[in-house]
Amino acid sequence: MFDTMTMTKLLGGFCGAFLVFLLGGFAAEFIYHQAESHDGEHHQAYTIDTGAEEATEEVAEVPFGEVFASADAAAGERLWRQCQACHKLEQGANGTGPYLTGVVGRQVASAQGYAYSGSLVEVADVWTPENLNGFLANPKGYAPGTKMAYNGMSKIEDRANLIAWLEGQGG
Repeated sequence: MFDTMTMTKLLGGFCGAFLVFLLGGFAAEFIYHQAESHDGEHHQAYTIDTGAEEATEEVAEVPFGEVFASADAAAGERLWRQCQACHKLEQGANGTGPYLTGVVGRQVASAQGYAYSGSLVEVADVWTPENLNGFLANPKGYAPGTKMAYNGMSKIEDRANLIAWLEGQGG
């Protein structure tokens, strides 16, 4: 049936075919990379206009005061669930973070019995809605060195709703 010479011929044929395909791939890659490097940019043969350039127009940022004026405190109460893992509402009951009763309008770093990092005092004096908005958007960017590990709320409407709810929780 199959002797040693037949097996050697079959193996040689497969190796030869593989070598031809491998060399052809190297040659094609060499040719196409040479053609690419002449103009430095990759061009497609056919481009479909998707209107992406029109969609990249800048969206005008709505001032926080306008968003805060129409904030929904009930929606802010639902957002409070994210905060209550570290903060409490009871006066003087600090968790991982300070208590937030009466935080809107309160002096920065003034919660009784909480050891602040000190970086907050450098950025603001009073927790106004605007200061809270900046802090909640990006705590580490607003007050570098803060102990707050929260990444921030991306939507301005969510921040306004939460601040409106916290404003109603005055102590």
